[in-house]
Amino acid sequence: MSKALLYDATMCIGCKQCEQACAAQNNLPYSDAVAAEPVQSEHKFTVVLTKDDKFMRRLCMHCEKPACASACPVGALHKTKEGPVVYDVWKCIGCRYCMVACAFGQPKYEWQSLNPRVRKCIMCPDRIAAGKQTACAEICPTGATKFGEREDLIKEAQERIRQNPSNYVPRIYGLNELGGTDVLIISGVNPEEYGYPSSAKIGTTPMPEYTGRVMERVPDFIPVWSLVLGGIYWISHRREEVAEAEAEERREKNGGAR
Repeated sequence: MSKALLYDATMCIGCKQCEQACAAQNNLPYSDAVAAEPVQSEHKFTVVLTKDDKFMRRLCMHCEKPACASACPVGALHKTKEGPVVYDVWKCIGCRYCMVACAFGQPKYEWQSLNPRVRKCIMCPDRIAAGKQTACAEICPTGATKFGEREDLIKEAQERIRQNPSNYVPRIYGLNELGGTDVLIISGVNPEEYGYPSSAKIGTTPMPEYTGRVMERVPDFIPVWSLVLGGIYWISHRREEVAEAEAEERREKNGGAR
């Protein structure tokens, strides 16, 4: 069984201890200035967002069939049997295909570094291997973030919604999105209000399956080089879109938006 995180936004008090614990676990800087940053970045893997006195966490969703790992040509990203999607810096060639592939916009790049890496939440794989909770779940004072077996957390989430239907939108975000994720979210508002992609847009099919479907429909007579060049053209323009999105995040962060 896969390990997972259940985030119950109705229990979150916005203390940001999960942010601080994540930073400490991953040797990232954390200060009042970093705490005030309203976006994820190469030095802030999780963020607690506030809107109308309600809270929501953003973090890597650790897809059951991750597009980032499927897109990586050298296996720098891979899904462990325990659940985390982890990163091997020694394999990474800096192609950033993972950034293009991720529907949740999670992998970030150290643009300012002379030796840049891809950075994201890796769900504390060393702690999990040692039989411990993730750092964010362990530190949470209200139990808003809970760590456990995915199937057990799904049952718990369903029971919470059943017992208190007026407190929740009747859905578990991550249950089926893109084939399911190992971060599950229940809340009194739709996660889409905090920047998560809509379920209708991303669907329930795992992203890696689309590659196979497309290739099955490519006629044999189409020259291979036309596919290669077309792919390079699409990737280069998609990279520009990702870079512009990250630049917009940095502008928003520097502007002090909530």
